[in-house]
Amino acid sequence: MKTKMRIENLRKEMKKNNIDYYIIPSSDSHGSEYVSDFYKSRAYVSGFTGSAGILLVGLEETILWTDGRYFIQAEKQLEGSDIKLYKMRIPGWPTIEEYLEANVKFDQTIGFDGKTYSLENYMKLQKIAEKRCINFKTDMDLVGEIWEDRPKLPKEKAFIHDVKYSGKSAKEKLNEVRKAMGKLEAENYIISSLDDIAWLFNIRGNDVKCNPVVLSYAVVTKDKAILFVSLDKFSKEDISVLNNNGVELKEYEEIFNFVRVLEGSILIDPNKTNASIYKSINEESSIIEDLNITTKLKAVKNDIEIKNLKACQIRDGVAMVRFMKWLKENIGKIEISEISASEKLEEFRSLGELFKGISFDTIAAHKEHGAMMHYFPTKESDYTLERCGFLLIDSGGQYLDGTTDITRTFVLGDLTEEEKKDFTLVLKGHINLMRTKFLKGTTGSNLDIMARKPLWDEGIDYKCGTGHGVGFFLSVHEGPQSLSPVPNKVQLEEGMILTNEPGIYREGKHGIRTENTMLVVKDSESKEFGEFYKFEVISLCPIDLEGIDFDLLSEEERDWLNKYHTFVRETLKEHLNEEEFKFLEKATKAI
Repeated sequence: MKTKMRIENLRKEMKKNNIDYYIIPSSDSHGSEYVSDFYKSRAYVSGFTGSAGILLVGLEETILWTDGRYFIQAEKQLEGSDIKLYKMRIPGWPTIEEYLEANVKFDQTIGFDGKTYSLENYMKLQKIAEKRCINFKTDMDLVGEIWEDRPKLPKEKAFIHDVKYSGKSAKEKLNEVRKAMGKLEAENYIISSLDDIAWLFNIRGNDVKCNPVVLSYAVVTKDKAILFVSLDKFSKEDISVLNNNGVELKEYEEIFNFVRVLEGSILIDPNKTNASIYKSINEESSIIEDLNITTKLKAVKNDIEIKNLKACQIRDGVAMVRFMKWLKENIGKIEISEISASEKLEEFRSLGELFKGISFDTIAAHKEHGAMMHYFPTKESDYTLERCGFLLIDSGGQYLDGTTDITRTFVLGDLTEEEKKDFTLVLKGHINLMRTKFLKGTTGSNLDIMARKPLWDEGIDYKCGTGHGVGFFLSVHEGPQSLSPVPNKVQLEEGMILTNEPGIYREGKHGIRTENTMLVVKDSESKEFGEFYKFEVISLCPIDLEGIDFDLLSEEERDWLNKYHTFVRETLKEHLNEEEFKFLEKATKAI
């Protein structure tokens, strides 16, 4: 009922402003995947809480687009709302642009808040306007007009991320950025994305839950670097550190007036720059559109980051092993729910040094909840764990020396034949990708099939990517590299971090995912055939042997699993007490 009322209130505002269609994206003013509560307009209006999606409110019908991670969740959350679900990247379902082109009539008006709508998407709408006469209103935050008690913009304190963790100073990173600007013939560079700014200036904060970023914009010129941020977020000492690294600070909202007077060529990332920033740029300036320089640079971890990340993974692995032991020894003896299991895992992580919080809301899914790829329990949905089936738990930590992301599907009791086969097929896919050797120049979309092949052989698929990049004490989802069937021209490079997470999701039954984080490393090189890379696993936690049908594993797959479990056991043994290590020995026994 709340959803219907909010949509009707929004339509009243649309009519007042002569708007026929109003678009509500999921992002904030910085193109973020995860946003502060102030920006959760799409969730407020639709009731759908997934991290990805776009809502189109027309005067007669309302449509939500989301991707394969959220189809089941969206269907449940939209039930009874009169909102139609359109499935992204599925044949037969139009995109929002295709829908608008087919349905918007002559001289009608499309509205949206330009601060939360990317330039890339705005340009797609402009192409529709070229074909037919339609109007745009890009400065209308209509949700703000109907949202009672809207949360305030966050005002959390920020801090400097020490070079002993980051490996490079802000001054060094700015020098690298300016070299890349020179190659692109860019005199100015506007940066809007929060993780890029945090990485470049070695700053961290708490403005977005689970993401240690600071609401900010930045402009880099040939001789200046300006950070636009609420000045009261930083201490005098931190401001001094930034100044000494060649960084000038201005208030957050000054960005719009500043870009109006910029002269010369300006580099922007159209996917991460909002339409309002773009429309503020002086018309006489030339625009260079490209992927953020910082996105490319931070994707390749330096030697100090890699060393720190491996140390962080050890502490995270200890927490995972302790959780696995606690779960296995207490299931059926004490009451454990999806929520209490999540809380227990966070408790174990919090005992590790340099821990700063979880890296995303923990996905703890029992029984059919596992089929919702990004399900996380609420008080209304929380299941008490039973001695049957699985607990899929996808979680991660934020540490000063790295970000972690790992999924294990734990066996809680007796399994059906289907459950055991599915568990093993997912493991086969995981191992197949992990064992892959590939030529320099290979992209993630070239390798995605390696994880899917064992599943495809059985006529099974999962409607999401296989893996994503991971930030360094930053966003758990980081580009530009990924492992996905969606075409990606980004070549995998030595020093890149990716996840490997194939899965099987059977609606109404179960979900299974096995995820490790891995590092791209050099394997071999020859004058005749070139340079080859491979993946080095850095996550440390047993894969539940109780879920495996060993008859389905090849000798090579058994060998990989035994070597991985030896690696886990030998790496963690000095960090566990005697009782914990005995549990680990049993959980990693050779097969």
